[in-house]
Amino acid sequence: MTTVQRVAQLFGWIFVLIGALGFIYAPGMQSGLLLGIFPVNLVHNIVHILFGIWGIMSARTFAGARGYGQMAGILYLVLAVAGIFFPDGFGLVPLGGNDIWLHAALGVILAFFGFTAKDGGMSAAAA
Repeated sequence: MTTVQRVAQLFGWIFVLIGALGFIYAPGMQSGLLLGIFPVNLVHNIVHILFGIWGIMSARTFAGARGYGQMAGILYLVLAVAGIFFPDGFGLVPLGGNDIWLHAALGVILAFFGFTAKDGGMSAAAA
């Protein structure tokens, strides 16, 4: 398993765990604070779980994991910028406050591993 695959798998499981924990702090349609600092709601929790499943599934292949790092990284960077201008996420999902720096950090890390990934195995063209 390559580094980018391990990163996709790790982030996938973390996102699933965070999404599940969010339901404890924001049950049903309520809003709450995860770990007392990150605003979450039902949509936020579902999005985290979906990002997690995407990461776990993409970790199966190098190309999938690289694509996950690139696309999820860019999406999280976009969410960080959106959180500055639309902290309430248009009333759907909280994006402001501490989510801004967290989304920025996630975006940078995922994009870094996605865009710098090197395939450790033989490519089909070399075989």
